[in-house]
Amino acid sequence: MKIFNTLSNQKEELELLNKQNIKLFVCGPTVYDYIHIGNARTYLIFDAFARYLRAVGYKVYYLQNITDIDDKIISRAKESGMNVKQIARKFEKEYLLDEKSLGINSVTKHIRATAHIKEIVKQIQTLIEKNYAYKIENDGYYFDITKFADYGKLSKRTVLQAEDSVSRIDESVGKKNRGDFALWKFYKDGEPFWKTALGNGRPGWHIEDTAITEKFFGPQYDIHGAAIDLIFPHHEAELAQQEAASEKKPFVKIWMHSGFLNSKGNKMSKSNGAFLTVKDFLKTNDPNILRLISLNHHYRSPIEYSDELVFQTKEQWSNLLQFLAKLNIKKSNSKSSLSNKPINQIREDILFTKNDFNESLQNDFNTPKAIASLHLLINKYQAKVFTINREDGKNLAKFITNHLKLLGFKTKLPEIPSKVIKLGVRRELFRGNKQFAKSDLLRKELDGLGYTVDDTPFGPLLWPK
Repeated sequence: MKIFNTLSNQKEELELLNKQNIKLFVCGPTVYDYIHIGNARTYLIFDAFARYLRAVGYKVYYLQNITDIDDKIISRAKESGMNVKQIARKFEKEYLLDEKSLGINSVTKHIRATAHIKEIVKQIQTLIEKNYAYKIENDGYYFDITKFADYGKLSKRTVLQAEDSVSRIDESVGKKNRGDFALWKFYKDGEPFWKTALGNGRPGWHIEDTAITEKFFGPQYDIHGAAIDLIFPHHEAELAQQEAASEKKPFVKIWMHSGFLNSKGNKMSKSNGAFLTVKDFLKTNDPNILRLISLNHHYRSPIEYSDELVFQTKEQWSNLLQFLAKLNIKKSNSKSSLSNKPINQIREDILFTKNDFNESLQNDFNTPKAIASLHLLINKYQAKVFTINREDGKNLAKFITNHLKLLGFKTKLPEIPSKVIKLGVRRELFRGNKQFAKSDLLRKELDGLGYTVDDTPFGPLLWPK
């Protein structure tokens, strides 16, 4: 399996890693607000990625941090009248609920930053001892980027280019270089703090990740994932901190970054107010729709979100489920025994699709190509679905369902209300007695209730519009 490595700027063999235990770390949320669907895209991608790795034999320890101390959390606490811990716990809980609602269950462990102050302090002390960090009185400890010769190798920036950007909570008039970043911030009135050998204060943003991963994975591990906007300065800072502290390279073997979900040409972001929360999206949409939107695009490519995209994705998902429903009608109907001739071509097509599906995912986790291979198989048998014998139909449905499940999709068919089913049965009786005027009236009534009727050789298929 090959994955594009941001560090080397090329695809690299995953097989070079220890197949018995892949260590995967993905940057989790800063818990000061509800996550939006742009955030969710990243988590859906890595959920599918971890699922697939496990399905093909890798043992994956998937670690995700929770940033529960940060300027944004402090500001939200002041605005709300709640304390920092209350805000952090509230939105951490909401994030975990959103994960559950989206069917994201591949994370081995979620880790709070504030649960690892001891490890954070220890790593900062190491950086101070090795002369990579310096103290600014009444401010905090900062990392001196000029002391780390490889600074910029991930984002492909020089130290001078790094001067054009500062990360959050890193502004300070006392810094040696504008690009230097905070490791520890000293206590200010009204802010939470920890009593440590560094002084009373709280951690910077970047240090929590390396302190956490060093505790769980050691100074080096396999894959670090997140959205592309974290390459600089966040991941660049992580790389500098850990390699400076441990003097071991590489800190991470493969850096894997996902593209943005854009709205009207701009990155979906809380800071610009242009975002749709996961909770609001799920009020009117099945969780599978957001997963399909995410995986219909290559993980490194941007997505332009729109109502039209949602509508098209709903149609795509509905067509797929309808195909499975037709196979299900055939399987459960005794008349289907009339069509019992095996079709060898189906078995060959299933094997071909299986190979195409896996080859696509093995090549930089190309989910759109993998999903397209399933649609090609469905399209081939869409018009002749009722000519397939029962056993082949069962195998075809199982193959499609299992491969969608592998990426985290749930292929549960829609539940049809009993009232709608009864109307469908009455309509079928009228059709059987050639009372077509009455059956047409019931079709219109079903349409008014939001259901279409597809008259199949094995009975009507009722489907929500």
